[in-house]
Amino acid sequence: MLPQDRSRMLYFLQQLLNGVHSAAIYALLAFGYALGNGLLKRTNLAHGAIFAFCGQTMILAAVYGYQALWLTLPASIAFGVAMAFAYAALLGRFLSRSVFAPLAGRSPNTIVAATLGVLIVLMELTRISANTHDYWLPPMLATPVVFAARGGFVATLTLIQILNVAVAALAVALGTFYLARSAFGRNWRAVADDPLAARLCGVDTDMVFHRALLLSALSAGLAGVLAAIYYGNLGFGAGLVYGLKILFVAAVGSYYAPARAAVGAAAFGVAESLWAGYFPIEWRDAWMYALLAAILVLSSDRKDAPGTA
Repeated sequence: MLPQDRSRMLYFLQQLLNGVHSAAIYALLAFGYALGNGLLKRTNLAHGAIFAFCGQTMILAAVYGYQALWLTLPASIAFGVAMAFAYAALLGRFLSRSVFAPLAGRSPNTIVAATLGVLIVLMELTRISANTHDYWLPPMLATPVVFAARGGFVATLTLIQILNVAVAALAVALGTFYLARSAFGRNWRAVADDPLAARLCGVDTDMVFHRALLLSALSAGLAGVLAAIYYGNLGFGAGLVYGLKILFVAAVGSYYAPARAAVGAAAFGVAESLWAGYFPIEWRDAWMYALLAAILVLSSDRKDAPGTA
């Protein structure tokens, strides 16, 4: 192989490695989104809002712990993570019982408008809490790990990227195993398929509904924490950006199968990174969304074709 070809292969490997971290965040978000959407059957823009809100809460709590409580940096980060998960659980419980449950039984289509309102409220809460200031965490575990090298070019990931990917992959794997082997997973599939029939068979549909949305919120909160630790900051508008993006990204796999949604979202994350490495980045989102639209149309045609299940 010529030196130029080896350099191209290393560059390609680096773009793949760059996409692995985004793929992990997208996969975790898509898994949680599909877990809730399998029961709601409606667009849930609050999922992206919980992601951003928990990430920003972690940053604000860590800054408070470091500056006001005089905690060490690791203790401040742990305090911020604990606060983020506490808010994720609180939001999941509040939304499932006070927003989703009443609307799902009476006016399901209003869920879209309600979750948009939730998104705006959470964005404004974080902006007001931060006094419209951006707070940044210091770089952590930024030591590069070399996967391949040739001459002066190396393909690397940092320790924090590897840790984030491992945590996200473990969370998705455990969630998939839990849905496949537990009684809750069987009940979730029954309620997602036909809630009335599941209730007639003795399934506690309310418990399944609330637990699924709680787990969905916790997965969004975990994704927000991982993103905040890696990037050091999440903008006040990140909830809207990720809320819309995950709506499309989850479609790559399935809106109603969490494991497939995670795999499809991971593939989208890698493809997004490859586009950024080889084509103009300002056109990335436009072309990636066009690709997603084409996938939706083709998958819809396949489902509607005679003889398909």
